[in-house]
Amino acid sequence: MSRDRLADASASVDENRRQVLKGLGLAAFGCPFAGAAAQAATAPARHMTDAPVANVASAEDRVPFFGKHQAGITTPRPANGMIAAFDVIAETPDDLEALLKLITNRIAFLTEGGTLPELDPRLPPADSGIVGPVVKPDALTITVSLGSSLFDGREWLKPLKPRHLSRMKKFPNDALDAALCHGDITIQICANTQDTTIHALRDIIKNTSRHLTLKWKQEGNVPVILPPLGGVAESARNYLGFRDGTANPDSGDEAVMERVVWVGAGRGEPEWAVGGAYQAVRIIRNFVERWDRTPLKEQERIFGRTKMGGAPLDKPEAGEFATPDYAADPEGKLTPLDSHIRLANDRTPAAAENTILRRPFNYSNGVTKSGQLDQGLLFICYQGDLEKGFITVQRRLDGEPLEEYIKPIGGGYFYTLPGVRDASDYLGSTLIAAVRKAP
Repeated sequence: MSRDRLADASASVDENRRQVLKGLGLAAFGCPFAGAAAQAATAPARHMTDAPVANVASAEDRVPFFGKHQAGITTPRPANGMIAAFDVIAETPDDLEALLKLITNRIAFLTEGGTLPELDPRLPPADSGIVGPVVKPDALTITVSLGSSLFDGREWLKPLKPRHLSRMKKFPNDALDAALCHGDITIQICANTQDTTIHALRDIIKNTSRHLTLKWKQEGNVPVILPPLGGVAESARNYLGFRDGTANPDSGDEAVMERVVWVGAGRGEPEWAVGGAYQAVRIIRNFVERWDRTPLKEQERIFGRTKMGGAPLDKPEAGEFATPDYAADPEGKLTPLDSHIRLANDRTPAAAENTILRRPFNYSNGVTKSGQLDQGLLFICYQGDLEKGFITVQRRLDGEPLEEYIKPIGGGYFYTLPGVRDASDYLGSTLIAAVRKAP
């Protein structure tokens, strides 16, 4: 092909791409939500809070995108989730701003939903097509967080690094695989169905290929358990068969979330970071074959709870949400002193300062080379202070009996960006403004 014909073909492709962006409402960064905002104003929406029964899955479930904080943290956890970590190609503040605006645009469309444009069949299609010609919101949330390496590798970002953000250091029981750790950015994707999470990931990868390189990802799922009439839903079980998240703080209590999760103005963080949170991610392999051969009584003593009901061992008939009374059991005769729940939270006033909001998913990755099941927990938690939150809790758990049956192999620490206020805003706008303001 001649140079002139090649140039003409390239121009034609570029023009078609521009038409795609216009069709999705993404043609200009100056108004990044034109398409999604228009649909939001005219299309009937079934928001998660409108559902007559909590957590009833529907493809029409829509989680609001705009707000002071990002969705996907205090949002009710749906059945499917993943974490994808990326390396960032951004040499200048303009590069990073362009990436953050592009990610914001894609999230705005994907979480709102809409009809995909039809392109010239001689060109790549506008979408992977795995969810069909109409993208449904399906309770999709996409949550963006920044890793320590993004700041460390760029002199113009270093002074703005969040106070507690660092690379995840190895704990005594860890067997961390470098290929499954850290990253410049993590994107947490959660939805009712796996197809929706995979579709969102592929959309982001396709549209940000100039700026992002996928480093690692881990998918997971967890059953959504409906509450009984007038009651509280039981916690879902992990792959060791125990209920996971019984003592989680109430994510619907705004005052509690301000104390536990969100970074406020008085926490000594950079001004741009207010409204964000620290994210800790751990990929924790479970040695399920060994666990399944362990006597039930020993399993329960390791966790400190009954396996079937989830009640604390000192109140076996009281139900999952009963509060253990450690003061009445100072020697650990009922609930062992080294049990998981007692080490993680000894129910003292000091322990209340180390609260985290858990959002885990179970994973099953197939079979290892040694013929064992590769199953475990994609552990995700959020907190306003990483040192007081996850790191302190994990240090308490170092050496616990449960370590014989689990092995953390990946993950990292990240800072979750504040939310997108309105259609004129974008993820990370306060960070970019701080970069430009810096001397």
